[in-house]
Amino acid sequence: MSVKVNNRKATDDQFDRAAELIGLNDDIRDSLKIPDRELMVEVPLRKDDGTIHSFRGYRVQHNNSRGPFKGGIRFHHEVDLDEVRSLASLMTWKTALVDIPYGGGKGGITVNPHELSERELERLSRRFFRTIDPIIGVNKDIPAPDVNTNAQIMAWFLDEYGQLHGHTPGIVTGKPIKLGGSLGREAATGKGTAIITRETAKRYEIDLEGATVVIQGFGNVGSYTG
Repeated sequence: MSVKVNNRKATDDQFDRAAELIGLNDDIRDSLKIPDRELMVEVPLRKDDGTIHSFRGYRVQHNNSRGPFKGGIRFHHEVDLDEVRSLASLMTWKTALVDIPYGGGKGGITVNPHELSERELERLSRRFFRTIDPIIGVNKDIPAPDVNTNAQIMAWFLDEYGQLHGHTPGIVTGKPIKLGGSLGREAATGKGTAIITRETAKRYEIDLEGATVVIQGFGNVGSYTG
């Protein structure tokens, strides 16, 4: 039987260790653990057989001190608020570490997308994006793909936002190239992991010739890392 990891505690523990190393003030440390906003929504879906199912959706905006909230949206049957909180805060630290003008956010729906038809997936995606629309914007919060979401889902998001506000290519990243997406985006995370591993090995004088590695998961990131 699998045991669900307490993502929030693990993230807070990592943050506390980093904060201790840099001597971060306790008041600032406590403040940075609390997200700016948490939105939890109901996402009803009319399935192809006419029945209606409701799913739980989330968008957590952790911190925007450095710029608009930025982070992916995942569709997974184990997504919950605790996980999304954790991932939103990690996005804040990632954007800060690489010094780009964004904050951290994350979102998701508790759903197994593999159990939906393509038409059902489109309806669910569009309904979710309309539901979180009030807190999304190019200068507020910019979603992106994540686990079980892709360029097609970002295209639906882009179209849905366009119907409400006019065509706005910058409202999502990870969209199809023909709609203004970036070349290499799909492979970037996995290839970045491989490059960081190579450079870290150089720094610590680890010979990678003939070395073996363990890749946990073989989705979009793991497949390109391998």
